[in-house]
Amino acid sequence: MMSLIIGLGAILVLGVLYMIFRVTNLVAIAKGVKDDKVGPNNSLHGVLFIIFMVVSLVAFFWYSFAHFDGYTLPIASVHGKETDHLFWVTMAITVAAFVIISIIMFVFIYQYRYKEGRRAKFYPDNHYLELTWTVVPAIVLTVLIFTGLSTWNDITSPAKKNAEVIEIVGQQFAWTARYPGVKDNQLGKVNFKLIDNFGNEFGLDLADKNSYDDFKSLELHIPKGKEVLLKIRAKDVLHSVFLPHFRVKMDAVPGMQTQFKFVATKTTKEMRLETSNPDFNYELACTEICGQGHFSMKMPVVVDEWDDYVKWKQAQETWLKQNPKYLDKVPADLREAAMIKAGLEKDPGATVASVNE
Repeated sequence: MMSLIIGLGAILVLGVLYMIFRVTNLVAIAKGVKDDKVGPNNSLHGVLFIIFMVVSLVAFFWYSFAHFDGYTLPIASVHGKETDHLFWVTMAITVAAFVIISIIMFVFIYQYRYKEGRRAKFYPDNHYLELTWTVVPAIVLTVLIFTGLSTWNDITSPAKKNAEVIEIVGQQFAWTARYPGVKDNQLGKVNFKLIDNFGNEFGLDLADKNSYDDFKSLELHIPKGKEVLLKIRAKDVLHSVFLPHFRVKMDAVPGMQTQFKFVATKTTKEMRLETSNPDFNYELACTEICGQGHFSMKMPVVVDEWDDYVKWKQAQETWLKQNPKYLDKVPADLREAAMIKAGLEKDPGATVASVNE
């Protein structure tokens, strides 16, 4: 409601200013003032431009520093420090350029305002100026791009062999995580053609032995101090995985797997102490507008010490145990091994129904 009132107020102010402008023009026409002459308030307008520049820049820097803690989150990953460093270097360069250009623009408006008898000087070309404003930005941008590319290549490069691999699948409007079981610590293969509406939301290939102890979770648990590789997929439209405290952001693209690797440095408990907030929780959010329910596409994230993380994994039921009806999709010669690995009874009996029924 308050936003609506502020918006209507802004529209009203703009409307009043427009009417004043129109009335001023009508009065000038009534007095016989010609359009080709500069009004008596020309110098005043130049001064107002300078005042506007000073007030705007002071307000910009005051607000930025006064509310700095409100828009900067604590870093909870190894690469996050480097990412933030690159961000602030880029911010410093762009803000410096913005301030210099703004000052020059407004000062020139005042300095070279109309004066009776003064004529403008024209420069048809100036090679030195053209080279300066072409070469200098090109060098700065090249340095920024290649520095950022180095960091990007590092976080998207192949993970270590002992990295904890987790798959994140996005769909309107929820996230689901798939973990490798503790018996083989390897994710099973998937095939999008196997996705159905009966329970196989991942498209698990049950001909692959590694899929029998995989399990799903509606919470993202990650261990502290160990490299985590997120394999990211989307089932319908474009989504985006965003873990702000870990400085992780990667698009989830239908038909294409993306990935991101990182190392968490602070558990949920440690972050609660650091922020003095006992209710603090990490969060995974979608930052790509994906439909009407986009705002609700969130997933709780928990960072555990390694021992607690292992205990949590051991306490989870395998996907196949939760969906025993899919046993008939397992090749006959692998069915017994699948039941043992998934933690199922050796004889599920009549409770195992066909998925197609």
